[in-house]
Amino acid sequence: MSVSHQLESTICAISSGSEPSAIAVIRLTGKQAIEIANKIFKTDRFLKAAARTQVFVKIIDPKNGEMIDEALVCKFIAPNSYTAEDLVEIMPHGSTYIKERILQLLIENGAHLASKGAFTKRAFLNGKLDLAQAEAVADLISSKHSLGHKLALKQMRGGFSNKINELKNKLIDFASLLELELDFSEEDVEFANRTQLKESLVQTIDYTAKLKESFRLGNVLKKGIPVAIVGAPNVGKSTLLNTLLGHEKAIVTNIAGTTRDAIEDEFNIN
Repeated sequence: MSVSHQLESTICAISSGSEPSAIAVIRLTGKQAIEIANKIFKTDRFLKAAARTQVFVKIIDPKNGEMIDEALVCKFIAPNSYTAEDLVEIMPHGSTYIKERILQLLIENGAHLASKGAFTKRAFLNGKLDLAQAEAVADLISSKHSLGHKLALKQMRGGFSNKINELKNKLIDFASLLELELDFSEEDVEFANRTQLKESLVQTIDYTAKLKESFRLGNVLKKGIPVAIVGAPNVGKSTLLNTLLGHEKAIVTNIAGTTRDAIEDEFNIN
């Protein structure tokens, strides 16, 4: 499917997860988002409401008039939304039945079920996020500790993108000076001091090395450090694992060779 065709369709998804909850969030984005949503609200208050204003509505099945739920809804007008498109957020009660029924009604009235990550993909395709920021959204959702959370949040706000742009500008400036020197080499004109050129190149190399190192450290924060506990039978490997985890993950006995399969788990220190 082409990018233009992807952006033409209106997509919907449950954004708050599949588990039952007090309140859920169902999102709808695309050119027909507001029109499709209003078909299951049947109220002028939603259409007349200002953007980013919550409205209380009854969700109705247009076919038979059956009321599904009462919910708060909020609309965002392009380009002032997460996806840079018209976007509607529906906040009904979070039972599995209600969420699936509302999703079904939206699809029956012209929306398509969104694939995993489709809303962030829309934001990227529409220029709302760059690639580094889009990847940071997934990191933020999956963060398991404060450092991972802070790193993802910083990247989502453009921290890494700003550094890449800074590096790009350094390289462009350096390349421009070299091209000028080459273009006017026969004129015996010097546009940049050779010492300054060398210093600029060294600084750029150092900056690139720091970015490369930040990637390694970032991966450690996101994915952790793999550590293997190895040793002879019955020396306390399972006891050590259980102590580190704080619960009984492995069986501990006096009989050698009780743990025959590899056991994996993860934990955070501070």
